[in-house]
Amino acid sequence: MEGQYTHGHHDSVLRSHRWRTVENSAGYLLEHLRPGASLLDVGCGPGTITVDLARRLASGTVVGIDPSADVIAAATAGAADAGVGNLELRVGDVYALDVPDASFDVVHAHQVLQHVSDPVGALRAMRRVVRPGGVVAARDSIYRAMAWYPREPGLDRWLQIYCAVAEANGGEPDAGSRLLSWAQAAGFEDVRCTASAWCYASPEERVWWSDLWADRTEQTALSDRAVELGLATRDDLAEMADAWRRWAGHAGGWFAVPCGEIVARR
Repeated sequence: MEGQYTHGHHDSVLRSHRWRTVENSAGYLLEHLRPGASLLDVGCGPGTITVDLARRLASGTVVGIDPSADVIAAATAGAADAGVGNLELRVGDVYALDVPDASFDVVHAHQVLQHVSDPVGALRAMRRVVRPGGVVAARDSIYRAMAWYPREPGLDRWLQIYCAVAEANGGEPDAGSRLLSWAQAAGFEDVRCTASAWCYASPEERVWWSDLWADRTEQTALSDRAVELGLATRDDLAEMADAWRRWAGHAGGWFAVPCGEIVARR
């Protein structure tokens, strides 16, 4: 896919992705999963959502693609361990989908369009391979709408840095709020919009979430790019990572990640 992937593939990133399931990340899609349906999962990452979709479409077929060969190799191993037989995982690019027109009943992309440089073009490509009457479904975060308590100035700075890096990489950190307009520009006329959020508030959730982001802030492609762009020093990033850990230590700590969702029917 075009565009520089802001998160990279550090373990702190993949730990977050491996947590995702249909239930916690694609519930809006459930009513559109019909027995025997075929589904393409674009930007499938480590494949936990993809495997879950394949289980729910046991009499259908599911294909997952991702531009990273290493990620696809790990996802393939995970799918084999899960014993899912109706799933194919392969390296692929949303802008050059190697499938005929009108091949799938559902085309799905989770947290993908925020990272591509031409989201309308990506949606057009997804529209090409969905059958008439089928749906293209997408869900993306809205970073500047994220909310947390208590306030931590270091997290305010983290959000500012993250959004600046994402935009410098050609992405859109508030993609979830743009999905409707992008779908309309891609030629969809029947678009259903919803929203949902991840919320991290229990002690275990706070530690898990803050550890992920503390590591991402200091040790990943995000941190390297922030330094390269002159947005932060390594000391600045270390202070932001400490702010994540301080936030996790608050007994009343709470963090919400709002996401926009679309189901666009061809």
